[in-house]
Amino acid sequence: MEFLHVGAWPLVIIGGFTVGFLVGLTGVGAGSLMTPFLISGIGISPVLAVGTDLLFASITKASAAWRHHALGNVHWPIVRWLATGSLPGAAIILAWIYLVEPDIHILAAVIRKVLAFALVISALCVAAYPALKRYAMRTPDLDETGRVRKLPTLVLGFVLGVLVALTSVGAGAIGVVALTMLYHSLSARRLIGTDIVHAIPLTFLAGASHFGMGNVDLPILGLLLVGSVPGIALGSRITGMVPDWVLRVTLALVLFWAAFALINPLKH
Repeated sequence: MEFLHVGAWPLVIIGGFTVGFLVGLTGVGAGSLMTPFLISGIGISPVLAVGTDLLFASITKASAAWRHHALGNVHWPIVRWLATGSLPGAAIILAWIYLVEPDIHILAAVIRKVLAFALVISALCVAAYPALKRYAMRTPDLDETGRVRKLPTLVLGFVLGVLVALTSVGAGAIGVVALTMLYHSLSARRLIGTDIVHAIPLTFLAGASHFGMGNVDLPILGLLLVGSVPGIALGSRITGMVPDWVLRVTLALVLFWAAFALINPLKH
C-alpha cells in the first residue's frame, strides 16, 4: 500500500467531491473519472487506482440501487444475462493478474493504454448518444413477449467485465449506450437503473479481488467517500436545471481530457 501524505488529504476529498458532483449531475463517471484522477491527480499506481476505485464504485452504486429497484427502474432479466457474461469476464482478468503476476510496470502501462482507450470510447458514446439512440430505434429490441436478446447481452456483459476488471471503466457510459442500442424501447431511467444494479456485483467482485491482492488503499477510499457523498447529493439536486446537451458536451470534454492526461506521460 502506498503512503499518502496528510497534506494530500484535502486534494483527495476535493477530487472525490468533484467526481461525485459529476456523477450526480450526469449519472456517469464513477469509474471513468475517479481512476484517471487517482493516477494523474494523486499519483498512485494504476493497479492501486483501479482496485481502490472499484470498491468505491460498488459502494456508491449500491447506495443508488435500492432506490432504482423500489421505483421499478430495473429490468432484472437483462441484469441476469449481463452478469452471466460480465462476472466470468472479470474473473478471467483477475485470475490472470493473480496467477501470472505480470511485471508491475508492464501491467501499469497496459492499464494506462486500455484505460485511455476506454475513456475515448466513453466520451464518444456520451457525445453521440442522441444520434445512436435514433439509429437504434430503427431496429427491434425486446420482442412482443418481452424476452431478452440473450446472446448480444451476454457478449456485452463479457466485454464490460473485462474492461471493468482491468480499468474500472465500462459499466457507466459504455454500458448505458450499449444497452440503449440493444433495448431502445426501455425508458432512460430503466436503462440507467439496470446498468447501475448490474454494476454492483461486478465492481464488488473485481474490487474485493483486487483488495485480496493488496491493490486497494483503504485510507484513500475513505477520503474519497467523505468527498463524494455530498458531491453526489449536490449534483443530483441540480441536474434538472442544466440542459442535457450541456451535460453531454461537458462530460465528453472531461473524459477526453482524462484520456489525454493518461496518455501524455507515456510520450516522455
